[in-house]
Amino acid sequence: QVQLVESGGGLVQPGGSLRLSCAASGNIVSINDMGWYRQAPGKQRDLVAAITSGGTTNYADSVKGRFTISRDNAKNTVYLQMNSLQPEDTAVYYCNANLRYYTSPYTARRDDFWGQGTQVTVSS
Repeated sequence: QVQLVESGGGLVQPGGSLRLSCAASGNIVSINDMGWYRQAPGKQRDLVAAITSGGTTNYADSVKGRFTISRDNAKNTVYLQMNSLQPEDTAVYYCNANLRYYTSPYTARRDDFWGQGTQVTVSS
């Protein structure tokens, strides 16, 4: 059983900062790409930032220069540091990981997993 557990969301004023964390646990063999997505009410879920196992990053244009994604491979954890937050950043943020995990003592497979989502609200 593999789980992604997110933390760090909340209410913040415009211009403020938040740091999201997402820890993967379970019978994990290895983790490939990890990323953060967000979904605002009535909108589709969009990529915010992604990071490969080697540390290469990719950002949505709307967050470049404000958000920073990082990961700790030893802890199977990915982070999203969000600075200069604006009301348009308000959304549910989801963690995603593409990982290989054991389905039995001798068998492994690769799948995408999602966290449960954490609410980020930017408002004065």
